[in-house]
Amino acid sequence: MTEFLNLLSPQDAIKLLEKNLAKDFLQIVMIPTIESLGKVVARDIRSLHPLPYFPRSMVDGYAVYSSDTFGASDSLPTYLALIGEVQMGKNTNYVHALGQAFLIHTGGMLPSNSDAVIMVEDTQKVDTDEVEIRKAVAPGENVLGIGEEIGKDEVVIPAGVKMRSVEIGGLMALGIMDLAVRASPKIGIISSGDEIVQPNQELRNGQVRDVNSYLLSALVTQWGGDPIPYGIVPDNLNDLLVVAKRAHAECDVVIFTAGSSVSMRDMTAEAIKSLGKPGVLAHGVNIRPGKPTILAVCSGKPVIGLPGNPVSAYVTAKLFVAPLIRYLLGLKNEGFQPTIRAELQANVPSQAGREDWVPVKLEKFGNDWKAIPIFTKSNFIFSLVSSSGLMCIPADHTGAEAGEFVDVFLCD
Repeated sequence: MTEFLNLLSPQDAIKLLEKNLAKDFLQIVMIPTIESLGKVVARDIRSLHPLPYFPRSMVDGYAVYSSDTFGASDSLPTYLALIGEVQMGKNTNYVHALGQAFLIHTGGMLPSNSDAVIMVEDTQKVDTDEVEIRKAVAPGENVLGIGEEIGKDEVVIPAGVKMRSVEIGGLMALGIMDLAVRASPKIGIISSGDEIVQPNQELRNGQVRDVNSYLLSALVTQWGGDPIPYGIVPDNLNDLLVVAKRAHAECDVVIFTAGSSVSMRDMTAEAIKSLGKPGVLAHGVNIRPGKPTILAVCSGKPVIGLPGNPVSAYVTAKLFVAPLIRYLLGLKNEGFQPTIRAELQANVPSQAGREDWVPVKLEKFGNDWKAIPIFTKSNFIFSLVSSSGLMCIPADHTGAEAGEFVDVFLCD
């Protein structure tokens, strides 16, 4: 081997990678708010005006002076003069005087000087110009004041937040029709191996279909990146160098997925070294599966070499590619993965000093989740297909015992 396998923990490896990255090299683009679902906000978004924009009723009822209702009850009601009805969607010119009430609907604008709304069910209309009040209300009751939800120029969505449906709805309420977001990082994906063929090809003896390019492309898309597949490269260093340099020039991140043999690891490391300084930072990570992972930064851009084993590629992509994309996007409101706490149903052995990731299937019994380990060889892609998620056995453990409660990181 041309590289020494210096086994770092996953946590130390990702810190080393981030430490060597160029800062903020992703573009910032303006897009329509209605097209921003899943995008990451690049700059703090401030409100253009207060919300509510005017004092409004929270209920159907009558706008009143709260002091006019003090002492009112079912047995001793108060009677107020009914002056008129607040029209929805229109500016009201009513000026409230003591002893008066105005019919108002949810969302309607309070007349000037009104300070409360009494719900219609706590009243009884006597005739066209008088209403009976059967309950007292306090100042501000059932009323939203100007800016009570959002003040003018307030930061409503900080930079680093991934846009969801609720953020889009909030910005519509403020009339913010465009926003600055981080451009999706372009992730070049290079699959290599003489035995690898496209999924639509008939297999011959010794051949396997390309799983990783499609698996990684789907994961990258889900995590907010823009996957750029570069096809299948044969086990030839010159061919690999040509494709690697093209991907490095065109993309923000380059991912290699290659065989796990020593020669293939050496070839991938050699190709990575050609892309710029500082080059390979870690050749080997203290995990199973995924020990042969290569982490590098070349001329400011991250480059990752993943094992060719699909299960290893999946696990290491979740451990390194997912947080890398979050880091590049400046994402702050999304963690590693949703988890479910479950009771382990079988003993799982592990080697002390190494972090192990094990596929498990979740089943629910009553209100409790049970985690059933899936014991298969590490290159079985369908061990992931049949799993619900992955459990982690930390490096300082020698395994996990049946009956323990474990965190299951749900599969993407």
